[in-house]
Amino acid sequence: MEGASNGGMLYHEVQESKLCAVHCVNTVLQGPFFSEIDLAALASDLDRRERQVMMPQGGGDFLSQESHNVSLDGDFSIQVLEKALEVWDLQVIPLNSPVAEPAQIDPELENAFICHLQDHWFCIRKVNGEWYNFDSLYAAPQHLSKFYLSAYLDSLKGFGWSIFLVRGNFPRECPISSSEAPSGYGQWLSPEDAERIIKSCNTTQPPPPPPPQRSDQTDQTLADMEDEDFNAAVAASLMDFAAVTPQAVTPQTGEVATSQAEKETR
Repeated sequence: MEGASNGGMLYHEVQESKLCAVHCVNTVLQGPFFSEIDLAALASDLDRRERQVMMPQGGGDFLSQESHNVSLDGDFSIQVLEKALEVWDLQVIPLNSPVAEPAQIDPELENAFICHLQDHWFCIRKVNGEWYNFDSLYAAPQHLSKFYLSAYLDSLKGFGWSIFLVRGNFPRECPISSSEAPSGYGQWLSPEDAERIIKSCNTTQPPPPPPPQRSDQTDQTLADMEDEDFNAAVAASLMDFAAVTPQAVTPQTGEVATSQAEKETR
């Protein structure tokens, strides 16, 4: 019988600035595999490829268009998350597609779901046979019963969330030590510790979050949360791609190799 992955521990990242896409990818993989710099580099490469395909003859105008894969406030496209997970041979499939029909009927048979609404991403993941909500807005992973899982996904869909199924051979062990981790906002918790933290926050299994209501106050709060380093990374990803060397992803580590040009911008 196989032992528990990662020694039975749960990997969780609490919301940092607007990095929920990074948190989502890392909790799907259950380890600190990617940083915001890595995802920005993937977005940059996707933009470069799209420009090559779509640029008309003599098409200098197309190069001036904004990125379609990362917004100025740091929200990444599903294509960026797909590329990140492809590094680990994982496939992202819309839950409403025909190939995902078995998951619609019995989601318990799957291993991970990605949920997205407006500018927020989070994952629901099965770890060592138990389901958890790894929403970065929570202080710890929230355990979901098998019965509740299906009802929770249905409720999310009812609130307008886009849900994606993740399939493939998930990493069983995180090969990256804490000193090598590209991000510093993750934590390893035992299921008991996670439950204790959730209870201490007076959090029980809540209904799915409604679509975020924006207000001037909310926008100001989000603006105050901007991370200067991340903004610099996003800005770098939107540079004139003629001056940027394409990024390369190293399959063995899941890290993104950074060009000399990008190093000089940091």
